[in-house]
Amino acid sequence: MSRSNESATGRSKAGADFLQLRPEEAPSGGLAEWLATELRTAIADGRLPIGSRLPATRQLATELQVSRGVVTEAYQRLTEDGHVAGRGRAGTTVVAAPVSRPAVSDEVPAVGARLRGLSVEGARVGRLTLAEPDQDIFDAMRAAPARIDLTPGVPDLAAFPRAAWLKAERAVLTDLSASAFGYGDPAGTPALRLAVANWLARNRGIKADPADLIIVAGVSQALALICQVLGSDGITELAVEDPGSLGSRQHLQIWGMQTPPIPVDDGGLRVDVLRASSARAVLVTPAHQFPTGVVLDGERRRELMQWATDGGLIIEDDYDAEHRYDRPPVPAMRAMLTEQVIYTGSISKLLAPALRIGWMLPPPRYRRALIAAKRHADLGNAGLPQLTLAHLMESGDLERQLRFVRRRHRTRRDAMITAITNHLPTATVHGAAAGLHLTITFPEGPDDIALASAALDLGVKTQPLSWHYQHPLAPGLVLGYAARTPTDITTAIPQIATALKSLST
Repeated sequence: MSRSNESATGRSKAGADFLQLRPEEAPSGGLAEWLATELRTAIADGRLPIGSRLPATRQLATELQVSRGVVTEAYQRLTEDGHVAGRGRAGTTVVAAPVSRPAVSDEVPAVGARLRGLSVEGARVGRLTLAEPDQDIFDAMRAAPARIDLTPGVPDLAAFPRAAWLKAERAVLTDLSASAFGYGDPAGTPALRLAVANWLARNRGIKADPADLIIVAGVSQALALICQVLGSDGITELAVEDPGSLGSRQHLQIWGMQTPPIPVDDGGLRVDVLRASSARAVLVTPAHQFPTGVVLDGERRRELMQWATDGGLIIEDDYDAEHRYDRPPVPAMRAMLTEQVIYTGSISKLLAPALRIGWMLPPPRYRRALIAAKRHADLGNAGLPQLTLAHLMESGDLERQLRFVRRRHRTRRDAMITAITNHLPTATVHGAAAGLHLTITFPEGPDDIALASAALDLGVKTQPLSWHYQHPLAPGLVLGYAARTPTDITTAIPQIATALKSLST
């Protein structure tokens, strides 16, 4: 029966006690979008806090006197946005709130100004020195308000497998002995070292004895421990890729390492330049180079292995190798060279950085010193999260999660490439076959620091490519897509295009 007929006969209008929803307020033909918008608003203003449960689709459809398909579609839109998640018999639950843009406190420098090298007091004026941005620039960027955050290196946090994690944790606690709550092995729990060894064998082709693995608080801690051990061994230079991760470079420098740049081209690290340098160790991302996405090709791999065999040491950061879409897996260097490679990886890109769980597989000659450094750092990672992750790995839940997020990431990557093609036609896309981010470069101009700042002013957070160079090359942006919905992405890229246009006028 039409709404007009309902009114004419004096029949009461449809509505629900839940959020006082009134479908007569919806535009004609737009019931699902109206309902999704009403629910998003309720999540944003706190009427539906995180953890609250939405009504069953059949129940809400009955109350609103609409088809069940309308409610199902609205819930699906919120699921794709990452705001809600299905919990099986537990129903549909709110898991995240839309990001709002609060006013910037007068006590905190505006990040747009930080990007341009300005402080609130005006004590520092002019362009930021791109080779050496402030050590706290990433903290400032994380604190910067933005409607859409395209920061690279962040996985789909809304897809965290809460139910599987909770189930694994309960299973662990059920069987956990009282002694397991005491101090443990600083190298990690035997259960997680075994699970990681099995994971690396299945997914990265690495044959590892669990006793050789060291569990760490992410790759950042692994690098800190490596710097301490190498420094005591007289190594004060650790060569890095150029371009390469600014965060990693800053971390190495904090621990006293010089970081001579080794250029990267379409084949990966220039091993001839590395060989000509005085560096005895090098940090590489061979499976998916950050930020360019280049894969170290076969010839360069052989050259790098020969350099290591001649006395060099490779630190392999395998940060997101599992996330691949359009190409076969790339073998880890550690799978081919055990005595000259310190292999590092973590759960940060697979599940969430907040877990602070990673692993390190060093050659035998460094293992004892690295464990000692880990012991003195923190006595070892927390035991319960290690055991929970081990259960998740061994049960097959982590591999199921990886397959699930790969599909979501691929959809988001495709949405970003389409949007770039449509709105930034002069940009070149790099690194699309794998990972959690894309890099775009421009044939000439603009100043990418200014571009990132202008985009932030429009509510879109990105990283300027120049941050990751030691020697200036083409300007560009590094854009993370894994943590954003296709809708967010298709909204953000036109804003970047607007920012780019504003710089040329």
